[in-house]
Amino acid sequence: MHYLVAVDGSEPSDGALDHALMLSAALDASLTVAYAVEPNAVEPNADGDDSLYTEDPDDAEARGERIVADATGRAAENGVDAEAVLLYGDAVETITAYAAENGVDGIVVGHRGLSDRVEGMVGSVAKRLVANAAVPVTVVR
Repeated sequence: MHYLVAVDGSEPSDGALDHALMLSAALDASLTVAYAVEPNAVEPNADGDDSLYTEDPDDAEARGERIVADATGRAAENGVDAEAVLLYGDAVETITAYAAENGVDGIVVGHRGLSDRVEGMVGSVAKRLVANAAVPVTVVR
């Protein structure tokens, strides 16, 4: 078995990583930790609402490198050997393409719970993965 977990540094993606680590350890499966480098990001603001902003592409890549390094470190601490990949572009398009091209058997993703306003602008990655992936998608809440 080969799982892919999509991470973005958010609390829901930490939950997805925990679930993917549990699955990988229990099933002796390989794990890929993936971060989609996309300069448009959604982050909670001081009021707890979601805000959409654009960051420098180099900053987005550096953030992705930190996030996958942290995730693969957590995997190693849990006895799971994980490969880290940075994917460039829309998260849904790049994750589904990577999964199809690399024999991924299942995708694990966190549910962000975006506000209706922000979800209307950018869409839910989890919902779009469920609709577009050719393999099973586990959404962790």
